[in-house]
Amino acid sequence: MRAAFLGCPIDLLTMAETVELAHRAMRSRQRLQHVALNVAKFVNMQSDPVLAADVANSDVVGIDGMGILWGARALGLPATSRVAGVDLLAELLAVCAQEGFKPYFLGATSAVLDRALQVARERHPSLVFAGWHDGYFKREQENDVVRDIQSSAADCLFIGMPTPRKERFLAAHRDDLGVPFIMGVGGAFDVLAGTVRRAPVRLQKLGLEWVYRIYQEPGRMWWRYAKTNALFAGVLAQALIRQGLRHPLGAPGALPPGPSRIGG
Repeated sequence: MRAAFLGCPIDLLTMAETVELAHRAMRSRQRLQHVALNVAKFVNMQSDPVLAADVANSDVVGIDGMGILWGARALGLPATSRVAGVDLLAELLAVCAQEGFKPYFLGATSAVLDRALQVARERHPSLVFAGWHDGYFKREQENDVVRDIQSSAADCLFIGMPTPRKERFLAAHRDDLGVPFIMGVGGAFDVLAGTVRRAPVRLQKLGLEWVYRIYQEPGRMWWRYAKTNALFAGVLAQALIRQGLRHPLGAPGALPPGPSRIGG
């Protein structure tokens, strides 16, 4: 189910539904591009119309971050769960191992990529990769990377490059890659390789993964999260105020009180 969230399309899907869509695409070899939407990407979209268009033109826009999930619920959308990109990657690697689909990894440094490939093979001994390439290629090497992906006959492509670079890469080449399922995974290769640790599950459920990231990389992460979280809170607050003015509590069309108001 596709919905509009603060001017951005989002798909209200569960993990199982998302995995099934990816599985169907790989089985039929019909292209499906998935983008994971979190607060940082949403905030960047507000000042980058090219990125906003790239996201809007994706086939599936999944709710990756708890902030997006809570914001959608606050605005009355029936969002039941998020589909974190790192978790979706893990699920799809298991599907590839079981069904014989061949993934291609693109992104990260060579060292991180090698370790991520090793860990994936240790977890799934039957997994066969179509290919891989680090994300530190130069502009003049881009066509060579595209040709390598084309010739690999990959069933799925996971891209671990930063925003908006991966979105621009896909906007330019997704129709030429010949890969049925394509997904940006952000820093998931670092998590898979073990160079970045995920927050404990309890912090994930509380929406505090960003606090754990700041704890791990304070010099790089504190300003990014302080800025993006504040900007997102401002945009959401304005939308809630506008919604309240349009539909005062108790007026026709107002959202009912209680848990159902936020899709609970």
